This record gives sequence, C-alpha cells and structure tokens, in this order.
Amino acid sequence: MHETERHRVILAAVQARPLATVAELVEITGTSEATIRRDIAALHVEGRLRRVRGGAEAINPPEQGGLMGRPFSVNETINIAQKRAIARAAADLCKDGEPIIINGGTTTYQMVHYLTGRRLSVFTNSFGIAEFLIHNSRNSVVIPGGTIYREQNVILSPFGGVVASHFYAKRMFIGCQGLGAHGLMEADPMVVQSELALINQAEELIVLADSSKFSGRSSLILCGLERIHSVITDNGIRDEDRAMLEKAGVMLTVVEAAEQKSQSVA
Repeated sequence: MHETERHRVILAAVQARPLATVAELVEITGTSEATIRRDIAALHVEGRLRRVRGGAEAINPPEQGGLMGRPFSVNETINIAQKRAIARAAADLCKDGEPIIINGGTTTYQMVHYLTGRRLSVFTNSFGIAEFLIHNSRNSVVIPGGTIYREQNVILSPFGGVVASHFYAKRMFIGCQGLGAHGLMEADPMVVQSELALINQAEELIVLADSSKFSGRSSLILCGLERIHSVITDNGIRDEDRAMLEKAGVMLTVVEAAEQKSQSVA
C-alpha cells in the first residue's frame, strides 16, 4: 500500500472511532508498526490528526462510533478490475425469481451493475446496494432495521433482525477481510454478529474475494471453510490457496480481470 493510500486509510480510521491504536492500524493497512508510527507522526505534524500514546485520534471526533476495517470509500478503489470481474461471475449465478442475500462490501456492491435487468428478491444490509437496485432495477429489495454506518455503507443492529431471521435465500454472496485455512475472517465483532445471523438463512454461501484477501488476516473468524460452498476470485490466486480450498471441498471459480473470462474447478 502506497503512502498516500495509507494516509487515507489512517485518517478514515481515526475519524471512525474515538481512538485508533497502532495495532489496529497495522491490521487495517497490512503494514509494519514502524511504518504506522512514522505515518502518525507525519500526519500529526501536518495537523490532520492528533498523536496520542499507543495510537492516534481525530482532531474533530465523530459523534457516532465506527466499525473496524477500511472505509468503503477507500476499499472501492482497490483492485477494482478484479472486483468487477468477480462480481459479474457472481451475478451470472443468479436466476430470475430466486431469493438471494448480498452482504455489504465493495466487491459485492459491484454485483448491482449486472443485476439491473433481473427479477430477484434481494435481501441486503448494504445501504448502497439497496439504493442502487431501487433506482435502477425492478428487483424486490429487503433491508434490515438498524443503524447506518456511513464509513462502511452498511446497516447493522446490535439486537439482531426479525426480517433476517425469516428471509430464506438460495445463495448468500459475501465479501471478507481475509480468507485462510481457519475460514472466513472479519474485522469487527458487530459485523460478525450480523453476518452469522444471515449465513444461516442461505443454502449456499458464496465468497467474493480478490486474491489479495488470501493474505488478509483478522482475529475474528466468521465461519470455517466447511460452511463455504464456493469462492470466486481472480487469477492472482496462489497455488497453495487453490490447494487449501480444494482440500476443504470448496468449489473455486477463477476470473480473468482484463477479459472477464472464468474457469471453474470442482
């Protein structure tokens, strides 16, 4: 991650919570502690944040707390070609009349461009996905009640959701913070709580993850690989990651970002 992009991520992180620790920023950016400390020092000198013991805080802290993880506005600029190709392959799996769940995220958001001509029943906790489909398609759209977290562009409730518990879906499409031998990883406990309720409502859990997510790590595991039906990723995936999914019995679809071609591996 380049310095300018790291600075955007750090500033967004401190704006989203009362205090962003060095450890949290290391996890979000995937860089070293020494680099984060230098970045914080530089941004402090520029007057863009306030350096404090163990981390940094915003000059003007927000009234509403935020979620762990990079903001939507930052994530949507990363690996965009790969995300679009992955999303197109995911949308190709949808059949008119089917109920589906699309979880909030920058890769899953790209699916909306390929669903405008469909007639699906879509449950989503993404404010952005719901808004796009309402204005640009004739899909039925269902959203949960809760608080809109602007930085991640999702709707979450700490009390669970009655609507979610009664919505059945053929498939759930979900992104992630990381994907490894232990399973699907997320960065925020509240996101995990929300997603756990949703994945139990779908027959098939389909993970949309560009190849960089196989190097991503988090302390929170949403589910093991045995719960995942299939993974759609780009051709940057490493051989060891292919082998990991094959061993777990997870179906893999690899897309070519430039030409948006794909191949399936049982």
